[in-house]
This record gives sequence, C-alpha cells and structure tokens, in this order.
Amino acid sequence: MTPFILPDQSCWDSKEISGVPNERPKMDSKVGTQECAGCGKIISERYLLKALDLYWHEDCLKCGCCDCRLGEVGSTLYTKANLILCRRDYLRLFGSTGFCSVCSKPIPAFEMVMRARTNVYHLECFACQQCNHRFCVGDRFYLCDNKILCEYDYEERLVFANMAYNPNQLAQLKRHANGQLTGGGVNSAGSPVMSRAPSAGDLNNNMSQLQTPLKATNS
Repeated sequence: MTPFILPDQSCWDSKEISGVPNERPKMDSKVGTQECAGCGKIISERYLLKALDLYWHEDCLKCGCCDCRLGEVGSTLYTKANLILCRRDYLRLFGSTGFCSVCSKPIPAFEMVMRARTNVYHLECFACQQCNHRFCVGDRFYLCDNKILCEYDYEERLVFANMAYNPNQLAQLKRHANGQLTGGGVNSAGSPVMSRAPSAGDLNNNMSQLQTPLKATNS
C-alpha cells in the first residue's frame, strides 16, 4: 500500500528543462550569446539550461522554495502563482491526497498517512476516537460506525450492544442503577455522599452494526 496518492498529473503545471550547448559568435569564442533569465547576465559557460522558453545559468534555475538546483533534481520543473518549484515543493504546497477522516483537513500528497479501508488519516489523528489512545505498531483497532476504536472501547461498546439485544440483562442493570443513591447519604464516617445513577439514556446508546476488526498497519 502506497503512503500517498499523487494528484492527477493533468492538473500539474509542469515544464521541461533541457540542457543545450551555448552557441557562441564566430568572432569571439569567449563570449556567449544568451542572457540568463535569472540574473540577467550573459551566459558564458559551455552549457546552459533552457526552460519556460528562456535560458538560464545552471546556478540560477532554482526552486523558489527550497533553493535546490532544478537541473540537478530532474528534467521537470513546476510553476504556480509565479513560482518556479521542484516537484516535492509543488506537491507540498498545492498537491493533496484528500481529507483526513477525523479532522477533515487536507492531507498533503507527500505526507505519510494511515489507512483503514477507504478512510485516510493524518498520523497524529490516528487514535481511538473515544479515549484518544495513540496506537503503537502491532496494536489492534476496530472501525465501528466509521470511527476508530481501541480494543477496550470496542469491547465496552459490544457489551452495551449485547445488553440492548438482551432485555433481561438490561432490566437487571437498570434495577441496579435505580437502587443507587441519587440524593444525600452518608458514608461510614458520617460524611455526606452524592452519587448519580445512570439514566436509561446512558445505557441505551445507539449501537449500530459493529464491523470486522482490522489490524493497524502503516500505509
């Protein structure tokens, strides 16, 4: 499974970079004929770069973000919003794999992600959505109602789901809950104690269909 999905290449503003010999006038072989689009000086080197229908010194054709020499990192550059960029920075700034299933924010195309079925997550968002437990390699997680649950919270939800389908167990639990103190009482030391019995709404949670557990793996 690949760590990211590249955007549709037809949407990329990519341009080819080509290295060409520098043509020199016959009268003076020491003077070049092309002006560099980067620094504005005459290119006197033996070879130059041609990109965007312009000529460049090798040192002048650089990524506007990371300052790498574009002629050394590939044969393609990318342009967007008057910027000349290398492939990595173009994807970082303008590419996207989609949106995180937890925070709904876009995920840059170069970023490592976690996947569960068709869902994609930022690494920092991939945690139990009930208790915020962060998973380690080898931990098991469950996808339930399109939410990630740790094993403990999944089993707890499973218990309540079973109770919802077993009226006798649910009624017994409700009777036990109704027998708890809901007002003023005293403990063995004579101090007042306040407690709250669980309401029926606490017990009758919406338990929709539970799905098959998955193993957590890096994308």
